Amino acid sequence: MKSSRITIKDIARIAEVVPSTVSAVLNGKEKSARISSALSDKIKKIADDMGYQPNSMAVSLRTGKSRIIGLIVENISNPFFALLAKELEDEIYKYHYRILYCSTENNDEKGAGQIKMLYNRQADGFIIAPSSGMNKSIKQLMQTKVPIVLIDRYFPELEVASTLVDNYKGVELGMKHLIEKGYKNIGFISVDINQAHMTEREIAYRNELELAGIKPNEKFQLKINYTIENKKEAIKKFLKENSALDAVFFATNYLCIAGLEAIADLEIQIPTQLAVICFDDHDLFHLFSPKITAVSQPIAEIAKSAVKLLVNQFDTKKYPVRSKEQILLAPKLIVRASS
Repeated sequence: MKSSRITIKDIARIAEVVPSTVSAVLNGKEKSARISSALSDKIKKIADDMGYQPNSMAVSLRTGKSRIIGLIVENISNPFFALLAKELEDEIYKYHYRILYCSTENNDEKGAGQIKMLYNRQADGFIIAPSSGMNKSIKQLMQTKVPIVLIDRYFPELEVASTLVDNYKGVELGMKHLIEKGYKNIGFISVDINQAHMTEREIAYRNELELAGIKPNEKFQLKINYTIENKKEAIKKFLKENSALDAVFFATNYLCIAGLEAIADLEIQIPTQLAVICFDDHDLFHLFSPKITAVSQPIAEIAKSAVKLLVNQFDTKKYPVRSKEQILLAPKLIVRASS
């Protein structure tokens, strides 16, 4: 690659065409400009050989589009969000867009700042797994008419497109499995956040107990603040105080990982002394002995449906009104040795 920036004029000179022809080819408009496939291929090869890189700022100013999608999630290092981000990146790339990642760490103020930053960067659309207090920021973003899709969690009061896993169904599947196996003293460990997806998981837990004729025991439920660093110790204390438990349902994979450490420290045998199940699968659960039963979310399907909802909003002629569609995907229970 040359040290100076390669321009469209440089490519046009070598291809022996006018710059507008090169511009049409590199912007995918060769058919509408009636440029032959042979010439189009020639121009693309020259551009590739010369190491041409479009000036993204110039393209944005000229077209009004940055070709950037802002992705805001809870924590990009969380295996669920990391895998989802990769699937989203691969899927959105098919439409010639790129993704900028941000993690809120469940901090509403941080999430609001990320929305402003990405909007100022002229992001063409947003895919957001919001923290519990980001409804105001998202409502303000909706007023700009920029396309938005919520993933993993949502705000019932906001009419915005979303793609979600059926959280209630996932816990329902897991609880029915435990109850059918004969477990009755089932604990539920979740995150202490006021969000619809976590609330739905908790409601399913309690409803399934009641349907089985088991009265929910408040002592058997633990809600852990997301910001607590030593979640293992909180879980150890909970397990010590509730020795009657014969099974425990973890509402997220990172809580389950902390829980497995706590269980090991207490020398509790799985599943003979305590059965374990988790909402969200994790690679570690395949390696742990015994392997951990989990409710698996269809990550590839989440990504595809989210991108579809987003891309549909770009076509304002075909879709003149902001999408309010909610796609609800089915989870899958993977039964392993821990239950």
